[in-house]
Amino acid sequence: QVHLVESGGGLVQAGGSLRLSCAASGRTFSNYAMGWFRQAPGKEREFVAGISWSGGDTYYADSVKGRFTISRDNAKNTVYLQMNSLNPEDTAVYNCASRPSSVVVLTHRLYPYWGQGTQVTVSS
Repeated sequence: QVHLVESGGGLVQAGGSLRLSCAASGRTFSNYAMGWFRQAPGKEREFVAGISWSGGDTYYADSVKGRFTISRDNAKNTVYLQMNSLNPEDTAVYNCASRPSSVVVLTHRLYPYWGQGTQVTVSS
């Protein structure tokens, strides 16, 4: 079992930045690929970013490419999502998720472990 806890969400003005953190406990963190997903009201959950267990491979949704950066610190059992140039369309609940694999996948259905989520609200 893997336990994930997100933090760092909040209210920010358009153009601002936030850094989300996801602290993991339980199994060996470095054996898990990690992903960030988000869900806005009335919309389906969507993939935002993912990182392989070594951190050597990263993936981004087109909507956040160039603005968001995913990273991980396996010594701290933590994955981060640095979000810059935020706009109101980024408003959503952000969840981190993990899967026991080296491979990042874009579908949320293949991630068995999830955090409780953190709200990000971007005002115009």
